[in-house]
Amino acid sequence: MEAIQIVMDSELRIAADEAARRCGLNRSRLVTEALREYLLRLETKSREERDRAGYRKTPPVVEERQGWESEAAWLL
Repeated sequence: MEAIQIVMDSELRIAADEAARRCGLNRSRLVTEALREYLLRLETKSREERDRAGYRKTPPVVEERQGWESEAAWLL
């Protein structure tokens, strides 16, 4: 682990301290976990964008989708 220094406004610091206290964490752990979650969401978003771009470039053919409609029916 490496210690760093960050700057945040006092309202955000107070809210972070309250959230950390509710979760039983210290501020550093809360910020670390929040940053990890945020970076994971960014990576997921990036992968989804790459997938969408790929499907726009080469859409799947109808035959590839047949047979999967029943699997996706639970989404409706």
